[in-house]
Amino acid sequence: MENKITKNMTLGETVEKHPASAEVLMKYGLHCIGCHVATWETLEQGAMAHGMDSKQLENMIKDLNNLIK
Repeated sequence: MENKITKNMTLGETVEKHPASAEVLMKYGLHCIGCHVATWETLEQGAMAHGMDSKQLENMIKDLNNLIK
């Protein structure tokens, strides 16, 4: 998948490329989409900062990629 979302993408990049991803991010508790940190923090960093474990991060990335299929 050419536009696959990865844990190394920033929050801002993810939402910019895939606006509908904002809903999935918020479902997982990442409400910081408009925050200045979103421009440089990766999905993985944001998830870990908000208390997610690696399995939750994996599920979020899976949900994001299912959304953009």
